[in-house]
Amino acid sequence: MGWHITEDLDEYLAAAGDFLWADPTLHTVELGVIEALRVHGTDLYGGEPALFGWWRAGTGPVSGALLRTRPYPALLSGVPPAAAGDLAEILADQRRTLAGVVAERPVAHGFARTWRRRTGTTAKETRRQRLYRLERLDMPSPPPPGAARIAGPADLDLVTAWHRAFGAEAHEGGARIPARLIEDKIAYGGVALWEADGVPVSMAARTPLVSGMARVAPVYTPSEHRRRGYGAAVTAALTRWTLDAGARDVVLFTDLANPTSNAIYRRIGYRPVIDRLELSFHRDGPSPETSTETSLPPEDFHGDGH
Repeated sequence: MGWHITEDLDEYLAAAGDFLWADPTLHTVELGVIEALRVHGTDLYGGEPALFGWWRAGTGPVSGALLRTRPYPALLSGVPPAAAGDLAEILADQRRTLAGVVAERPVAHGFARTWRRRTGTTAKETRRQRLYRLERLDMPSPPPPGAARIAGPADLDLVTAWHRAFGAEAHEGGARIPARLIEDKIAYGGVALWEADGVPVSMAARTPLVSGMARVAPVYTPSEHRRRGYGAAVTAALTRWTLDAGARDVVLFTDLANPTSNAIYRRIGYRPVIDRLELSFHRDGPSPETSTETSLPPEDFHGDGH
């Protein structure tokens, strides 16, 4: 069968839902976004509807999926590199626009090569991500001064500002985070603040529970309060409360360019699951027919993203 592309969330879930729900850890982003779109509508992230797709080999079961909510990169899961190239052909034929792609390294590059040839865009490696899953929670000992608490409605302005500050530092367009999602997090008890001397110094937030899984995102400490253990402490506290709320799995992503955060999360009990590469697409280069520059490795390159 190959690829099927749609803007219909119900159609997507009917076809690809079993594939996604079969592994909530690997599909944490997809399931979280789907829940937000289900509650708030498919135009939650902007005026353009979300884009969905699924892939199957022949008449077999669905074994690959696409999710794109602009202005964020397209997310590919379970897709072979060759099928990623086929998807790029289809989306180019449909004149879709993409900010980038997130997938395992060979898949991301397989998509980007075809996308570049068809659209003239160049690809830049933006971020190497690692997905972690909690194995066993180890609370920091000794903890830093202060204590954690759950954020309430009175903290909305602070929590919003810190979400946006995180997005700006991570180059994720923090100002574009829908306000409704931040309000939702506070409403379901999904934001923890660490306070020292009565002053909030760090924040950890999480997604709602979906299929027994929640994802910690984001963790943010203002620059003047960093390197004091607050981030690890508030993450551990939020993780404990998430388990108490009924989560079977708690996951989070890290940027592999930040060895400090990766070491911190391992110390409190998170273990690596998979690495992914984020590529951003740009139209600032020559046409594909004349360009000799690319950030992509040779065609026969195979990497694990470590």
